Amino acid sequence: MAITRLRSRLREEAGLYGTGLSVSQVAVLQSVATQATVTAAELAKLQHVSPQAIAQTLGVLEAEGLVGKERDPADGRKTLIHCTEAGTRLLTSFTTAGESFLEQAVDRLVPPGERADLERAIALLERFAAADLDGKGGRRT
Repeated sequence: MAITRLRSRLREEAGLYGTGLSVSQVAVLQSVATQATVTAAELAKLQHVSPQAIAQTLGVLEAEGLVGKERDPADGRKTLIHCTEAGTRLLTSFTTAGESFLEQAVDRLVPPGERADLERAIALLERFAAADLDGKGGRRT
């Protein structure tokens, strides 16, 4: 499928494969960055994985210096996970490289007369990505 190939190409162009991190580890890092602070239980739910899988992934990300942990000041029994500066820099580099690749691809491969078609296709893909097909009031992550 074209979307799968493009996603893989974007990961390659962004340098994800050279980091030693798995796609799922990067997805967890992205979730942590998006949430600002989050508990491991919340991450497990967001990623649709077991608490054990999240603990293992967080261990790798913490060892790489990409996430940090601190006690929740409101509830000392909870540990909050946050994205470190290194984690933010890594995610920013992925985004920048991916956007650069896409800009170059559009400039070289999409004639001006087809760019409106591309914009409409992007809008349609955005609707697909945001679709609530299961009726639970939110998109699946």
